[in-house]
Amino acid sequence: MRAIQFQGPGSPDVLKVSQIPQPRLRTDHDLLVKLKAAGINPIDTKLRQRGTFYPDRMPAILGCDGAGIVTAVGRQVQHFRVGDQVYFCHGGLGDTSGTYAEYAVVDERFVASKPTSLSFVEAAAAPLVLITAWEALFDRGHLQAEDRVLIQAGAGGVGHVALQLAQLKGARVATTVSSAEKAAFVERLGAELTILYPQTDGVAALMAWTNGKGVDLAFDTVGGPVLSQSFAATRIYGDVVTLLAPAPETDWGLARKRNLSVSYELMLTPTLEGLTEAQQHHAEILKHCAQWFDQGKLHIEVSKTFPLDAAVDAHYLLERGSMQGKIVLQI
Repeated sequence: MRAIQFQGPGSPDVLKVSQIPQPRLRTDHDLLVKLKAAGINPIDTKLRQRGTFYPDRMPAILGCDGAGIVTAVGRQVQHFRVGDQVYFCHGGLGDTSGTYAEYAVVDERFVASKPTSLSFVEAAAAPLVLITAWEALFDRGHLQAEDRVLIQAGAGGVGHVALQLAQLKGARVATTVSSAEKAAFVERLGAELTILYPQTDGVAALMAWTNGKGVDLAFDTVGGPVLSQSFAATRIYGDVVTLLAPAPETDWGLARKRNLSVSYELMLTPTLEGLTEAQQHHAEILKHCAQWFDQGKLHIEVSKTFPLDAAVDAHYLLERGSMQGKIVLQI
């Protein structure tokens, strides 16, 4: 089969088109999926730049997000059969082959049926950002109806999904964006307060929006100084969730003074640590969100698609930053 492999860390040019054997079922719970599309995420570019979590197992195939058709099943598979359309977030970290390939093998417990209303491209764009946003808002941030939530970078891959999930919970959403085009996009998705951060004092705007109290939950998808800004915009005893490692200059004194609960969200942890129940939770999130997609309550934005052989170009585009929505490889 065709796959995109790399032998060692470097620029996008280390990604090479290869012909390798088609993977086989490893356990009786496995599915063999003929992939139709693979989502591209920032973790892919980071692993390519720095090396995978398993440098002794090279070459590697990147890609956590995939959507495709089941072509073979293990003897104990209970919930899927040949011909089923599925989507998932699994593999691609260096130990298990990823989705930049024509086929992937995945345990059925970590897979969900593809939303019928989505194309394979749209479905492949969704899993990682859905799981990340869900865990950040609901599992870490304990978001409740009527809460006011700040989503940093609401037009991005995770951000635009988090914005919608928060509204489905009944929360009121404020978000930051970098351009008028992105402001129009998040407003179409239902943002109540949109802050153009290059020209607006975001903390002041949020304090005005909350009558001087601050938001109940701030979700930082950006990192760097944005985390400290999130502290300043969150109410006393509020919650802050971040996707990134804090910068050295992070104002932890402010977080302590405001008695904030600060959480990290890394949806890859269950895969890295072999936590089966947590990976099954990820599949349950995808099942739940599939219903919302099919009810027209959720939207996934795909900004650009590339053929599998153009993975290099896709990585270059993602690394330029300021993306609205997701990039997907069509296979």
